[in-house]
Amino acid sequence: MTKEVQGSMATEPGMHIIGVHTDTFRLEDVQNLVLDRTEKNIVGSYICVANIHTLVTARLNPDFSKVVNKSWRVVSDGMPLVWLLKRKFPWAERVAGPDLTERLCHEMADQGMPVFFYGGRARELPRLKKRLLAVYPSLKLSCEAPPELPERPGFDQCIVDKIKKSGARVVFVGLGCPKQEYWMHVHAPHIPAVLIGVGAAFDFIAGTKGRAPKWMQKMGLEWLYRLASEPRRLWKRYLVTNSLFVYFLLVDKIRSIISGKQKDGR
Repeated sequence: MTKEVQGSMATEPGMHIIGVHTDTFRLEDVQNLVLDRTEKNIVGSYICVANIHTLVTARLNPDFSKVVNKSWRVVSDGMPLVWLLKRKFPWAERVAGPDLTERLCHEMADQGMPVFFYGGRARELPRLKKRLLAVYPSLKLSCEAPPELPERPGFDQCIVDKIKKSGARVVFVGLGCPKQEYWMHVHAPHIPAVLIGVGAAFDFIAGTKGRAPKWMQKMGLEWLYRLASEPRRLWKRYLVTNSLFVYFLLVDKIRSIISGKQKDGR
């Protein structure tokens, strides 16, 4: 039996951060919301696990912004987002993709509900499956690595049929941003499950990439750890994206101040 989200979180669900409405739910709250929805056999539900890269991409791309803002939930996987949320909602906490994935796998195993992993690389999925089943032996798990997909994947009836046939009630999507959000937006209306874009969680759970130490995660330095691990691939994302995030925050703050003064008739 799932728990209802308690307190003011139910009436004050979040705030806009550089144009994206971001929810303030805790990890446990998101887990319970997902489990509640899986029991209702609802189609069209997808969750964006957002970080700075997600929000900046949405700010720069109006079409992608619509995809993110039309999701069922946008949760904060990134300490800078959590720090902003905490200024208004003290209970806000990070909802990291790997943590949410493992929490839900635990619950789904207990309830006998199947899950599906879509994404990653074919060579890593057997290892991911082995690691999860070692921890959750009763988990009903299916997985598939897609061929190379365009940034905006089209509808694929074949994978929809496979997911339906598996009976999965939660689908973890690991295609990376923005590809996974576009994929979920196109496919969610056809799948009676909750789709969750978890990015690099496949790599972390499979053990092909290491996560930053807990102290670095809490201090918001996980990006630095990942940058040191993959400098050639990630340097541009973190240097440019982080700078743009700060810039957009300042722009929105200035606009808010100007708008406030105009409303006051100053």
